[in-house]
Amino acid sequence: MYKFDYMNKIDELLHKAYETNENQIEELAKIFAKNIADNKIIHTFGTGHSHMIGIELFARAGGLGNVNALLDPDALTAFGARRSGEAEKLLGLADIIYDSYKIEKGDIMIISSNSGRNAVPIEMAMRCQKEGVYVIAVTNLEQSKNTVSRHPSGKRLFECVDCILDNAVPAGDALLNIGGIATGPGSSISSMFLLNTIVSEALKICMEMGVKPPVFQSQNVDGFNNDAIYEKFENRVKHF
Repeated sequence: MYKFDYMNKIDELLHKAYETNENQIEELAKIFAKNIADNKIIHTFGTGHSHMIGIELFARAGGLGNVNALLDPDALTAFGARRSGEAEKLLGLADIIYDSYKIEKGDIMIISSNSGRNAVPIEMAMRCQKEGVYVIAVTNLEQSKNTVSRHPSGKRLFECVDCILDNAVPAGDALLNIGGIATGPGSSISSMFLLNTIVSEALKICMEMGVKPPVFQSQNVDGFNNDAIYEKFENRVKHF
């Protein structure tokens, strides 16, 4: 075992996340591969800290070039943590954000929300399904099932999507209890692990199909140039 308690808990969490989501990983790898082959876009969205999960996939070394992160300031912590905490409860905001991006039928939308209870991620999922976009929830399924929705429909995020990825963290997103204090968050790490696993499996499928996937290489390693990927997707990826 590791020297530090948090490392041990993370190790346990990643194994649990894999075992919990093995079937979903295999299915989503096929869906991602088809998305890549069809020249479609994978969008990511989250409010507060949850948006970081989508950022992990966006415009990074070793990451897919056809990923579009919805980086609307009203949903992020950039202009204040308490402000974004209130904004994620606002009815109608999801439609405003959705309409400011180029999202098409047949695309994929990944929505991250640990609780899955707030209005903005729920309404984003509802809008995407209405528009024919395949929706994936990255959420804490156990906690979400036992929480009350803050949306008038009474639904939680996992009830409004095509596929659920369960980050498998304990309720409250804390892996440790130190002197009665819940700490050691794990949702970002397990969620990013799941998504990166899906992407890597999708790339393997693409290669078997004879499809060369658009993958960014590190711009800090000599000999690589990502300009062709930027040029291919810049009309559909807002923050390129």
